[in-house]
Amino acid sequence: MDKYLIVGLGNPGDEYAGTRHNTGFMVLDAFAKASNIVFEDRRYGFIAETSLKGRKIILLKPTTYMNLSGNAVRYWMNKENIDLGRLLVVVDDLSLPLGALRLKGKGSNGGHNGLGNIQSVIGTQQYARLKVGIGNDFPKGMQIDWVLGKYDEDDMSKLSPSIETAVEIIKSFVLAGLDITMNQFNKKQANGQ
Repeated sequence: MDKYLIVGLGNPGDEYAGTRHNTGFMVLDAFAKASNIVFEDRRYGFIAETSLKGRKIILLKPTTYMNLSGNAVRYWMNKENIDLGRLLVVVDDLSLPLGALRLKGKGSNGGHNGLGNIQSVIGTQQYARLKVGIGNDFPKGMQIDWVLGKYDEDDMSKLSPSIETAVEIIKSFVLAGLDITMNQFNKKQANGQ
């Protein structure tokens, strides 16, 4: 059975719940809820498993804190013998407007500590990532307060449909592959759908 590792980046602990930096966790929570599965506290992270048309999907929310996310990714890729082409990392992105989604097959970490650590631990930038825009409406020098700030109701009303779309993107990544999914969803985003 083909196995896929879907990693949502965030920080563990109640104080980080609902923060912009935990958007990756929020997407995986939505996926798990839609699939009627629950996360279990396992080594280096919370894990939930499901299958989709004969493919095994392992959802991982690392509990290593953002800056050490690579340790969790490497451990679970090795433990489950998952190919690099079947890894997808869901991550918050300051450079995209709130709720915008961008699927990429590779790239730099863009200054994101979680992506930076994954890249250094697994030794490559060549892995898929789904970026979820969190906007950047903050004064100069206030980036950390922004990413660790909580979404308000207005933000969530804009973000919720994007989280649902992100769940569909993950399913498409597993079933149709990266290229088809990028073409389909990035085009929709560009057309403002």
